[in-house]
Amino acid sequence: MAIPLYMDQHVKAAVTEGLRVRRIDVITTIEDGTDRWEDEAILARATDPGRVVFTQDDDFLAIADQWLKDGRTFAGLVYGHQLALTIGQATHDLELISRVLDPQNMVDRIEFLPLG
Repeated sequence: MAIPLYMDQHVKAAVTEGLRVRRIDVITTIEDGTDRWEDEAILARATDPGRVVFTQDDDFLAIADQWLKDGRTFAGLVYGHQLALTIGQATHDLELISRVLDPQNMVDRIEFLPLG
């Protein structure tokens, strides 16, 4: 079962479109109407339907890290630094994560892109 993704508002649309061309289940905060929400609320919103968040926001990464320390459960987070990740790398690595890992593998987990 492929992991469904939830794209933070900072992610370039080309990444989302590239994933959709590859038939990855992806929704954006803009499409979901959560693009103006606080990051904590977005993480909780994505977790409810089991979507892993992809973000390039350092603050969002810090929130997920704090949730881990506090023992709060979330569906997973993938982080890619804006200056260290191309659109092609992000699309490829997110597709790989979505297709190879089981959703349970991502629960309470933070992955960093590029995968290497």
